[in-house]
Amino acid sequence: MIYSTKLQKYLTYFSLSVVLVADLLITQKAFPVPVQTINSSIGNAVTFSCNDSEATIKAKNGPKVKNGNTTIYIGYQQVSSNNKNPVTIRFNNAIKTWCRSDYETTNDDGTGYGLFWDGANVLYGVYSSTGSQTGNDFRRFATGRWLSSYGSGGGPKVAVIARINPANGEVNYATFLSSKKATDGQTNSLVINNLSWNGTNLTVQTTSWWTPRRTNTNSMNCSGASPYQYTAVFTGDLTKVNSASAATCS
Repeated sequence: MIYSTKLQKYLTYFSLSVVLVADLLITQKAFPVPVQTINSSIGNAVTFSCNDSEATIKAKNGPKVKNGNTTIYIGYQQVSSNNKNPVTIRFNNAIKTWCRSDYETTNDDGTGYGLFWDGANVLYGVYSSTGSQTGNDFRRFATGRWLSSYGSGGGPKVAVIARINPANGEVNYATFLSSKKATDGQTNSLVINNLSWNGTNLTVQTTSWWTPRRTNTNSMNCSGASPYQYTAVFTGDLTKVNSASAATCS
């Protein structure tokens, strides 16, 4: 009887353990850990280098996109007292997989300040440019695209949109995006505020100073005070703008 009672207690304990483990497994299956995703990020450019750790770059609170354990950051490297070069870097599980600081290495004071990533193969970077300088810059990626260069003049800050291979950081192609003074054709300032992607087209929301461009790149006719909230819808390959609009411009 003693052995029978002990056996019965053991079986009861074993059964309860099995039930608890089963409940735990069911609970874990019902409440999986969510995948963290950040598709789009536009913000102030921050400085870092390819030698920095992810913890160091993350602490800068600059623009980044994220899918699961993979994060891509964008910013700039201060290469001299009056010159910046854009930097883009990818980490998988806090391990650097690639870093590119060679997109623009001229005296153009360029930075990176925005990203869009669908978590798979579609990655766009947003960069700034203050003029064309001798050497390697985004013009070598922009041949045959909507706007192939900074244009006339220098000083006003314009945008560059680059389609990037997320596997290795190589730029596939790029386009400049700027405003154009109607009086003399000189390049004027434009800043990108948001990117969105519908699987075919890239919608770019910007602040454009006098004056935004039509789909054919010519100046719009605008009324009211500059700057203007300007939206351009690009084909995915950045060769064409399907539509361009600003509230008080035509």
